Amino acid sequence: MDPEHYRAELTGYCYRMLGSGFEAEDAVQETLVKAWRGDHDPSRAPLRPWLFQIATNVCLDMLKGAQRRARAMDMGPAAVPGGDLGAPLPESAWVLPVPDSRVLPADPAEVAVVRETVRLAFVAALQHLPPRQRAVLILRDVLRWSAAEVAELLEGSVASVNSALQRARAALPAAAQPQPDEVDEALLERYVDAFERYDVDGLVALLHEDATSSMPPFVWWLSGRDAIEATLRGAAMAGEVYCQGSRLVRAGTVGGCPAFGQYLRGEAFALVVVEVRGGRITGDTTYLEPRLFPLFGLPMSFGAPARTGSEGGQNNAEHH
Repeated sequence: MDPEHYRAELTGYCYRMLGSGFEAEDAVQETLVKAWRGDHDPSRAPLRPWLFQIATNVCLDMLKGAQRRARAMDMGPAAVPGGDLGAPLPESAWVLPVPDSRVLPADPAEVAVVRETVRLAFVAALQHLPPRQRAVLILRDVLRWSAAEVAELLEGSVASVNSALQRARAALPAAAQPQPDEVDEALLERYVDAFERYDVDGLVALLHEDATSSMPPFVWWLSGRDAIEATLRGAAMAGEVYCQGSRLVRAGTVGGCPAFGQYLRGEAFALVVVEVRGGRITGDTTYLEPRLFPLFGLPMSFGAPARTGSEGGQNNAEHH
């Protein structure tokens, strides 16, 4: 079988290991190049575990000396409304999203189970683990490999794999947020309408009382509907509504959460990931990183043709 057949599964694995869609794509490309150049002997090892062995070694090499990626809420307490954003952190500090279309299996029966393991909160929690423990936990608890299969892949013993798995499970922080609801299109339409008009009343009415809002690359984040409302109204009163007149374009989902490309004055500005639960917005993460747009199949300019190959580009005229 062609190694390309395993691209989505490998991308999901590398994404959980590395916490970045960019790095996951690079790792998978390096894995496939090594596989094409390698001399796979099917009599000695099936293709799939051989590919995962290559991918694991690639990821472990990439993680040497790397700092742990995180979300804003993992880095410090919530900000006070009106507080300074602070200095931006480098891209390498953040858990970055990847579109579900690049990491989820084609079988709908498997999607619901796998989707939970590529949610931002879970991927961020994985980054707390040492790389080898991270690999063991993903292979055993997410991909459901046997201890013997993992031991063979990592060239260790079953006992060492079981020990690493126990330590990883004990050390893994709980991913705080409950699983998001299925996409509520009517709610999203109201959200997009209020967002694009900078309708503070409309936006606040959609928020859960415990909603959060963050904006990488800044550590600044807000906790609670009241804090978000105060910040929105404060910006409006100060005449600092820099995003007024933005346009949102659907960009598929991230761990089951709707994602949008935000265009400001017609140019790519930010990727917004929205979490929904109980008919309310429970969180939004605004990634001020236009480099994410091609990954999600979005054009860099509003109205330009979208790149193909991602679910995001299929909907780039949905609201306009």
